[in-house]
Amino acid sequence: MKKTSQRSLLLGAALGLSAIGAQAQSSVQVFGGIDMSFGSTKAPGGTSITGVDSGKMTTSHYGFTGTEDLGGGLSAQFRIEGFFRGDSGAAGRFNGDAVYSRATVVGLSHKSFGSLNLGRQGTQLFVSTLLFNAFGDSFGYSPSIRHYFSSGAGSVTGDTGWNDSVNYASPNLGGFRFGTSWASKESAAGVGNGGNWSVGLSYGSGPFAASLVHQSAKKDAAVPLDDTKTTQFGASYDFSVAKAFLQYGEIKNTTTNNKTDIIGIGARVPFGQGAFQAQYGTMDVRFGADRKTLSLGYVYNLSRRTNLYAVVMSDKLDGLSSGGGYSLGMRHSF
Repeated sequence: MKKTSQRSLLLGAALGLSAIGAQAQSSVQVFGGIDMSFGSTKAPGGTSITGVDSGKMTTSHYGFTGTEDLGGGLSAQFRIEGFFRGDSGAAGRFNGDAVYSRATVVGLSHKSFGSLNLGRQGTQLFVSTLLFNAFGDSFGYSPSIRHYFSSGAGSVTGDTGWNDSVNYASPNLGGFRFGTSWASKESAAGVGNGGNWSVGLSYGSGPFAASLVHQSAKKDAAVPLDDTKTTQFGASYDFSVAKAFLQYGEIKNTTTNNKTDIIGIGARVPFGQGAFQAQYGTMDVRFGADRKTLSLGYVYNLSRRTNLYAVVMSDKLDGLSSGGGYSLGMRHSF
C-alpha cells in the first residue's frame, strides 16, 4: 500500500473518523497483539521494579470485527475488543477493568456519507495523540501518552475510551476528514456528573499530515464535577530518511482552575530492518510539579507481524528523584 493511502487511513482513525470499509460480502475477523518484555521501571520519587511486563510498547489486546454489505454502498459493522495482561493471564489493563474495555461498537458506514457508531469507543484525542508521536500508543514509553492520560493532576478527565458514546466520521474529502463524538453522562449524581463531547479535523496528503482536536470531558471523573477541556494540535512530515512529529496541547480544569501545557517533539529514523525512535515531552502545570520525559529506542522487524525492541526512558518530576526505565521486548500481532 502506498504511504499516502496508509496515512489517510491512519488519520481517519486519529479523530475517530475511520470506518470499517464496506465489502462485497459479510465477513468476520479475529485479530490482536501480544507485547511482552523484560526490564525495570522507576516512577519519579519511587523505587525500581524489575521483571517481566505486558504491554509496555503496545497494550496486549484481542478483538473481533466484522461487516455486512447491505447494498447501495451501505454496510453494517461491529467491533468487540478487550485488553489482557500477558505476564499473568489476567483480563483487562488493571484489576477491575471491563472485559471489553478497548471497544464495543456497532454502526453503519456509507462510502459517500461516512460512518455512525454507538458504544464504547476510543476518543479522538487519544488516537490523535498516538499518531503524532514517535512511540505511538505506548503507555510505557510514549511521553505524549503518559502526559495526557496517566500523569494524575494535569492530565485529562476520564479514560482513553468513552462509554455510552455516539461517533460520526466523515469520508475522505480531498485529504480532509471531520469527526464528532458525544457521550451521555449516565452516572450517579455527584460522581463523574456530566457528559463528554469532542470535535476534530484532520488532513493528510503526501508526506504531510496534521490534526486539530478539542474535547470537553466530565464523565467518569475521579472527583465529582472535576472536568477538563483539552485542545491539541499535531503534525508530522515524512522526509523519507526520517519522519518528524510535533504536538502541542492545553488542558484546562475548570473545577480547580488548573492549566497544563504539553509539548512533544519526536522522530522515527529507518535503519536496517527497523527504525530508531526518539520522543521528548514536557508538562508545564500551573498548580503542580512540571514533568519532562525522554524516550529512546530501536524496533527491529523480524516480519510484518513480529518485532523486537529495546527502549530506555528518563522521567523527571520536579521535587522528586528521577524516574525512568528500560525494556527489552517482543511484539506479535495476529
